Amino acid sequence: MTDQPVLPSDATLEDFLARMPHGMGTLNEKMGIEILELGAERVVATMPVEGNQQPYGLLHGGASVVLAETLGSIGSGIHAWPEKLSVGVDINATHHRAATSGIVTGVATAVHLGRSTASYEVVITDERGRRVCTSRLTCALVPTDRVGL
Repeated sequence: MTDQPVLPSDATLEDFLARMPHGMGTLNEKMGIEILELGAERVVATMPVEGNQQPYGLLHGGASVVLAETLGSIGSGIHAWPEKLSVGVDINATHHRAATSGIVTGVATAVHLGRSTASYEVVITDERGRRVCTSRLTCALVPTDRVGL
C-alpha cells in the first residue's frame, strides 16, 4: 500500500465529496448509505436494510453490490487523487446469509493500491456481526484529463 496521504489527515467526508461533480451520487442517497470512516486503506459505511429489500423482504443482493462498489470506489478515488479518477472495472459478490432488518455495515480494505489499478475486499455484516456478503472490486485509475472533468 502507500504511506503517502492523498488527502490531508484532517480531511472530512465533505472535503472529499466537494471534489465529486455529483456529491455522493443520487443512487447512494436513495440507498441510505452513510460513510463512517474514509481513507485509501479502509472505508466504512452503513446502509439500512429497509428500502433495499427484494420481494421476499431480504436485503437485495444488488444493494450489497452497490454498497461494496461505493466503498471501493471511494477508497480508490482517495488513493488516485488528484491526478487520477477511479473507475470500476470488475466486481463480484458472494452472498452468505440474508439480512431482513436493521442496518448492514460494509468495510472495504485495500488489497492493492497501484499506479493504474486499485483493488478492495469488502465485507458486509449485519448488526450481530455476521457476514452477509463478501465482495471484491477492482478500479482502473484514469488520468483526469482523459475523462473530461
